[in-house]
Amino acid sequence: MRAPLRCVSVAGLLLLLAHCAATAEAAEPSRAKPKPTAPPRKPEPAPVDRDLANRVAQSALSSLVVISHFGREGKSDGVGAGFVVNTNGLVATSLHVISEGRPMLVQTSDGAKLEVVEIVAWDRHFDLALLRVRGAIPPALPLGDSESLRPGDEALALGNPMGLKHSVVRGVISARREVEGVDMIQVAIPIEPGNSGGPLLDFKGQVQGVMALKSVMTANLGFAVPVNALKLLIERPNPVSIDRWLNMGALDAVEWEAALGARWRQRVDRISVEGLGDGFGGRSLCLSRRAPPQVPFEVSATVKMEEESGAAGLVFASDGGLKHYGFYPTGGQLRLTRFDGANVFSWTILEQKQSPHYRKGEWNRLRVRVEKEQIRCFVNDNLVFSSADHQFAGERVGLCKFRDTKAEFKGFSTTGAGEEKAVDPPEGFISELQTYLDAPSRSLEKQITERVRAHDAAATRYLDSRAAQLERDAAELRRIGRLSHARRVEDELKQLLTAGEQEIDLVRAALLVALYDDADLNIDAYRKHIDRMGADIASKLPSDADERGRLKALKDYFYKEQGFHGSRHDYYDKANSYLNLVVEQREGIPITLSILFMELGHRIGLSELRGHPLPGHFMVLYKGKNTPDQVIDVFEGGRELTHAEADLVVGRLSEGTVRSELLEAPRKRDIVVRMIRNLLKGAHDEEASGDALRYLDLLIALQPTAPADRLERARLRAQLNDAAGAKEDIQWLLDHSPPGVELDRLEELLKSL
Repeated sequence: MRAPLRCVSVAGLLLLLAHCAATAEAAEPSRAKPKPTAPPRKPEPAPVDRDLANRVAQSALSSLVVISHFGREGKSDGVGAGFVVNTNGLVATSLHVISEGRPMLVQTSDGAKLEVVEIVAWDRHFDLALLRVRGAIPPALPLGDSESLRPGDEALALGNPMGLKHSVVRGVISARREVEGVDMIQVAIPIEPGNSGGPLLDFKGQVQGVMALKSVMTANLGFAVPVNALKLLIERPNPVSIDRWLNMGALDAVEWEAALGARWRQRVDRISVEGLGDGFGGRSLCLSRRAPPQVPFEVSATVKMEEESGAAGLVFASDGGLKHYGFYPTGGQLRLTRFDGANVFSWTILEQKQSPHYRKGEWNRLRVRVEKEQIRCFVNDNLVFSSADHQFAGERVGLCKFRDTKAEFKGFSTTGAGEEKAVDPPEGFISELQTYLDAPSRSLEKQITERVRAHDAAATRYLDSRAAQLERDAAELRRIGRLSHARRVEDELKQLLTAGEQEIDLVRAALLVALYDDADLNIDAYRKHIDRMGADIASKLPSDADERGRLKALKDYFYKEQGFHGSRHDYYDKANSYLNLVVEQREGIPITLSILFMELGHRIGLSELRGHPLPGHFMVLYKGKNTPDQVIDVFEGGRELTHAEADLVVGRLSEGTVRSELLEAPRKRDIVVRMIRNLLKGAHDEEASGDALRYLDLLIALQPTAPADRLERARLRAQLNDAAGAKEDIQWLLDHSPPGVELDRLEELLKSL
């Protein structure tokens, strides 16, 4: 019963993490806790003719339709949008909105239902579909020319976001960008589920695109398929009646029976599945209707999952309902489970482990050999499990999936299990192959090819297996290399930051953060370049320059001569956190720009420039000898602020209240940690768990006693199936008992891993 405990452990870590973070913040009242910097508020867009926008929207809304598709038992499976493109009842939408093979309902803005009579055309590459509907046809929208669009053009998007029907949002054309091989229109518009298939309009009321998807990076960015692609589809119809459409891809009812929901589809010899099943944990089955095989027998299929976090594989000894065995990959591991009922409390994980023979992200052949006294499970013809468990509830076999997994199966078969056939390559083949690999030649190539042809199955299987092993070895060697590099940087940065505050080279420390992600970075070259920048400013100073004169010279050089500026287009791009790229590209976020500004100032005698760690927006403080404090917003062109004005800026960007004048100067270690936290936040936003784990490793190397980071790393390690690593972090917390951590909960979590 380990599976439910693993789920509980990750959830428990999340709760503990939140509690620990809150406690840590409260335990340090004298210093405002740095938060990852956030972008300043964007300026309001230029005024537009709101009456014109309203007229265009109101006119177009009558042409908008709501498209709903339905799953099993008539339940709604999703809502999208579409729009009328001619008076003959042609409706445009996104292909994924109509969900191939599913019943659909089309409704107008006044609630009238339109009957779908055929699918006129569809295009998987552009995710477009054209429907023919019958009924009271709304007016058609004119189609524009998407090649005429320019960045900065105003646009309107119509749709049914989150089920809110006939909604309008206004935005701006940002760019043309290729997404997964498709030329798309990037729009600065908040896109939500339900907008898909709706029109993107210009202010002439012409359709310029079909809304397709939202960015995973930010809520206010979406993408539309250019209308010119839709016009090509209209010119090349390929009509299919709605009856035929509803049966396209359906399971062969003679061969298969789906159970427990999800969407099982069939294309000749391949079966695909997507969507949550109705069973606990998203379980769903697709059972063969063929006569059950007699023991001993084998059942096999080749499976490929879209994401390794999913789970999908073989079912055997099924009663046709909730009781069966399953052999399947899950989270990069292989698992053999006996299912004795509806939920996880009646499931037993018999075996689970990683296998070097499993190929992540690729097709994998699963095979189960059921004998009278044992079950043997194979992946790519390599034995993984042998189990004596034999509580068979039935005889049916088939396929299974869990969670919201998208998977594809091919080559499903059941056979009587006679003697297992040898899969060894022909005699001498391995040595001949190695000779060829050591010194490839045309003659040896021909010899090897002929040997493969003569012993097709065994030789080809060996070649595939050998290639897969070499790829795994190469990947592991690269991983070890990256890990070794990371540890070297951690050690160097840790050693640097343990020196006295005056001895710490902040430029080198910031460049080490960049080196952590770029092993080819030449730190000394950039340090020398920054020294030359400082010397360049100093060479232009008059001999009697006072503090104000030096500060003005620094600003003139930084902004007017070199053009440094705050990044607004892609604020959370990693490049903005790497000091070397900030120097090269003249663009950064508040903390990296401030570091460079301070260090250049120190090189021309402005020793009183120091970091000012305002929450959400790092600035620089200049404490002159005979002048009031000046807070310098380096991100905003060096704007000088009073403490009160700085408080107002922070109030607009972050929660809570902080008194600027009471902030202590940050240690250089604090500045570096804040830089790393910016990178960590970006990794979390991108759901890049591997990168997030690396940044947590670096943070913990610098701050080994930080409990919140330990808990967060334990959570990520458990999520990435590194149970040993998660245990290590939890054990550290138990051994050190930091305040704010519930030790009894940690004990429970440790036992569950």
